[in-house]
Amino acid sequence: LSGDFDGQGMSFGVVQWNFGQNSLQPLFKDMFANYPEIAKNIFQSNYDVFAAVLNSEKVEQMNFIRSIQHPVKRIVNEPWQGMFKALGRTVEFQNIEIKYAGGLYNNALILCRAYDLWSERAAALMFDIKVQNGSISDMVKAQIMRDIDGLPKDLSKEDSEVQKMRIVANRRADAANPQWKEDVRTRKLCIANGGGVVHGINYDLEAQFGIRLAEVNG
Repeated sequence: LSGDFDGQGMSFGVVQWNFGQNSLQPLFKDMFANYPEIAKNIFQSNYDVFAAVLNSEKVEQMNFIRSIQHPVKRIVNEPWQGMFKALGRTVEFQNIEIKYAGGLYNNALILCRAYDLWSERAAALMFDIKVQNGSISDMVKAQIMRDIDGLPKDLSKEDSEVQKMRIVANRRADAANPQWKEDVRTRKLCIANGGGVVHGINYDLEAQFGIRLAEVNG
């Protein structure tokens, strides 16, 4: 659970769905629609308030979410912080997260096919793009395809895959908010290269997470 440090109102869950991108509201609505008694038990007297927020316009949602945070530290105030964390600990909400994360993964595989990428590492890269950036615009896609067309034709299958992922990583980073551009680049290239240092932490995707430069299933 994190507050409005990045202009997204509030981020929550295993892939940090947020209010700013309208990616978090569907999870809460799913929970309130399908498990109202559990939600009422958690939110208690605030249940009707938050239900109304979820059904309000985007501007009202953002204003409300910002109103329940510290104005400088951007930390969600109690009792809301405790209620959201309690919600996140329920099996029901965790299953909702799995469902929506599965949708992101399926969309990541669609992106892989759009760029003729085939590896587990590429699926991880595209999943990270869906999570952190939302999409790849048509303009950025055109730049990526132009760069891919310029790659040497005698590259091995594996080398071609890595070079394509590096192009995707760099082009998507170039299109990011200037404030976060290099953070996006470092994160994406770490995946494309199979490892690297992000925020001072050294990652090896295959050794730590089993994400290989091998054919993805699905």
